[in-house]
Amino acid sequence: MNFLRRRLSDSSFVANLPNGYMMDLQRPDSSTSSPVSPAMERKHLQPPQPPHSSSTGSSIFSSISSAMKQTTQAAAGLMDHSAGPTPPMAQKPKILLVIDDAHTDWAKYFQGKKVNGEFDIRVEQAEFSELNLAAYVMGGCMVDMQVMRNGTKVVRSFKPDFVLIRQHAYSMALGEDFRSLIIGLQYGGIHSVNSLYSIYNFCSKPWVFSQLIKIFDSLGPEKFPLVEQTFFPSHKQMLTTPNFPVVVKLGHAHAGMGKVKVENQHDFRDMASIVAMAKTYATTEPFIDSKYDIRIQKIGSNYKAYMRTSISGNWKANTGSAMLEQIAMTERYRLWADACAEMFGGLDICAVKAVHSKDGKDYIIEVMDSSMPLIGEHIEEDRQLIADLVVSKMTQLVMSAGSTPSPLRPWPPQVQPVSMKSQTGPPLGQLSQPRPPPQGGPRQPQASQPPRTNAPPQQRLSPQGQQPQSPQSTSPQQQRSPGSPQQVRSAAGSSPVQASKAGAFSPQQPRPPAQGRAPSQPSPTEMSKQQTTPHPHLNKSQSLTNSFSISESSQRGNATEDEAKAETIRNLRKSFASLFSD
Repeated sequence: MNFLRRRLSDSSFVANLPNGYMMDLQRPDSSTSSPVSPAMERKHLQPPQPPHSSSTGSSIFSSISSAMKQTTQAAAGLMDHSAGPTPPMAQKPKILLVIDDAHTDWAKYFQGKKVNGEFDIRVEQAEFSELNLAAYVMGGCMVDMQVMRNGTKVVRSFKPDFVLIRQHAYSMALGEDFRSLIIGLQYGGIHSVNSLYSIYNFCSKPWVFSQLIKIFDSLGPEKFPLVEQTFFPSHKQMLTTPNFPVVVKLGHAHAGMGKVKVENQHDFRDMASIVAMAKTYATTEPFIDSKYDIRIQKIGSNYKAYMRTSISGNWKANTGSAMLEQIAMTERYRLWADACAEMFGGLDICAVKAVHSKDGKDYIIEVMDSSMPLIGEHIEEDRQLIADLVVSKMTQLVMSAGSTPSPLRPWPPQVQPVSMKSQTGPPLGQLSQPRPPPQGGPRQPQASQPPRTNAPPQQRLSPQGQQPQSPQSTSPQQQRSPGSPQQVRSAAGSSPVQASKAGAFSPQQPRPPAQGRAPSQPSPTEMSKQQTTPHPHLNKSQSLTNSFSISESSQRGNATEDEAKAETIRNLRKSFASLFSD
């Protein structure tokens, strides 16, 4: 026992003992109340072996658990970090192709501007002569550019999103024809300022002047004074003009090129030979001794008017020295610009040129598109206006491309197919049918009563298989209709002549039997009368047979046998009266 007490005093030994075993040792009467053998006592006194395998397994499990907790916490930390606000991704910039010479750096006018507030603008500038392209149906337009920048040749390929055209696409004087590039941009579906459609139409000045003639015809000479011009498709028609001097314009040229002032008939014939060598068309217009030139330009919604006076004395105000000043924009000038801006589907940028003669009259001579040169002291302002206009057009394009129709509300609205039943009228057989009875009336299937020629008279069914209405609910037009089933059945067993006259029965038709009562059967007397041999005369036999057919059709609606007999007697009397009257 002393050994046991010493062992119990050892804390490491006690810690390894089971709980129940320790409780048994701590009982005060354990040594006396429950005697055990020395062998059993030694067995109980042996300290239990520490479970090495279980402790090892538990330590491994705890290590795995701690590792999993750490992994879970790390993942939770990553998820919390990713759930936070992420920096916005940089949008791909929109590519703007500016077709203009290198004297104007358009990149600085678009610096800091964004399309729809989210897309940057990347400006690519080149002339028509430095461009080449390939257009595809599905792939858009791929532009190749070869330009010289500070003595270095720069080669780039890109797909433009928008185009600003500030150069003439066609000029016969310079031998430049870039209309194929305009066609390629249009083929690739590229939008531009001005529109590619209008740019292509402006490649022929007589074609543009024809639009001015339409405006002149609509507004009149007072509101839109257009110069009188004559068009010659070739030199063969250039024989003479009614008045001299005249101004001859050859082909399509700009900046005063190809214009000649002709004083007399001989000079005009010489000019015709020049036109023949040029192999082009020509126009003539009377020479106007001008005091100054007028130019009204429109950039978006901004209007400016300028007056240019020649100082060098040249009849061409745009040649030599000239004095330029800005004048007030009047309603008359605004009308000119607005009217010309509507041609070719709309011109965002345009300018109207007119001549003010010394006698105080104005003459409109020309209209220019987005390739017009900028003049005056407000050139920087005008370029900024053009840049703002282009950004506005690009924003509209992005917004229109982003607005897709909702699947719940298709756009454009789909037209529902209209059934043929609503377009066509009712069938011919239903035109003379009576209206169905009110709800609650007895219904009889129509298929259960097949039509028979020699069958006893039965009640007529409505198209829905219901009992017929009273004659008061049926209009007289329906009673007299030749397509009613009652008339067809009455003439079914008769000859063709009888069938043709079956529709001409007397409107004095008795009421049909009440609903729920069976139709009356013909009496033997009536059956014998129906089998009577007709009169030998054709016309009288027709009337007699017609009377019998009428009586048969009328008996189908009799309420009682007495009424049927009375109706038969009346019809016979009428038939005999008609026989004796002949």
